[in-house]
Amino acid sequence: MKIVDDMTSTYRGRFAPSPSGPLHFGSLVAALGSYLQAKANNGLWFVRIEDIDKPREQAGAVNQILDALEAFGMHWDKDSNTSQFLLPNDRDCLVQTHRLERYQQIFEQLCQQQHLYACECTRKQIKLAGGLYQGTCQNKQLAFDNQAIRLHIAEPVLEFEDLLFGKTRSNHDFASEDVIVKRRDGLFAYQLVVVIDDIDQGITEVVRGADILELTTRQLSLYNLLGAQQPSYLHLPLAVTKPGFKLSKQNHATGININDPTPELISALSFLGLPVEADLASASVNEIINWATSKWNINNIPKQTELLV
Repeated sequence: MKIVDDMTSTYRGRFAPSPSGPLHFGSLVAALGSYLQAKANNGLWFVRIEDIDKPREQAGAVNQILDALEAFGMHWDKDSNTSQFLLPNDRDCLVQTHRLERYQQIFEQLCQQQHLYACECTRKQIKLAGGLYQGTCQNKQLAFDNQAIRLHIAEPVLEFEDLLFGKTRSNHDFASEDVIVKRRDGLFAYQLVVVIDDIDQGITEVVRGADILELTTRQLSLYNLLGAQQPSYLHLPLAVTKPGFKLSKQNHATGININDPTPELISALSFLGLPVEADLASASVNEIINWATSKWNINNIPKQTELLV
């Protein structure tokens, strides 16, 4: 049963899948970790559909993802902060492509504050220059039409405290790179919209996979530019089939089985450092989820960025 957000909870978490395919074991781990962390803290847990990169969306994937979450006992709350963006078929989940006007509003604000500039550099040129953009177009004053738009990071955030990995520091050149916030094709970039969404939803803690760990300092720099309260961060180990090869939709990872969720639910809990007691092996999904919520402790999560599965 979905709980309507009554604004009495101080903890606000989220799971934000992209609808480029069904959930696989790696995304199940991320969903489960974020859900348990929210519910163990008597918090709210929202599901946000990150479909900003529309060309990558797979038909039917949104409902596949939401059906899978419910089959695995993870029922999301409705966010009253952003309910004005919900459409009847959204199943109480915030959908990024319904918020383009909001992103444009922040984009224009950053533009007026002279934080943005157009860039004509290609990926090939940047790769040949070492892989990180060097601010080549910052002072060219190019027209915004048909160009990528970059955010100038004058005061980069270099480190943050992760709840699992502790003090995490980014390379200065990486943290201070002027990132693209609007692509040449006119689509808003992930780095911009994820921060706007988290601010608007009042997210107090972001729980996600360690593949995003390095990007966090860039996002924190944007929080500072927008004058917004930063959330805390908890990055979870990635499920990999071999070192550096994570389970992902791009790597054609097998979708989780929503018709028989118990085995994979138990495996995901064990992956997160919470092996299920033997007498619960035949319990219902909801009983296992309730037990896991009562036993959840982030100190049990392996402090590794990758774990073999």
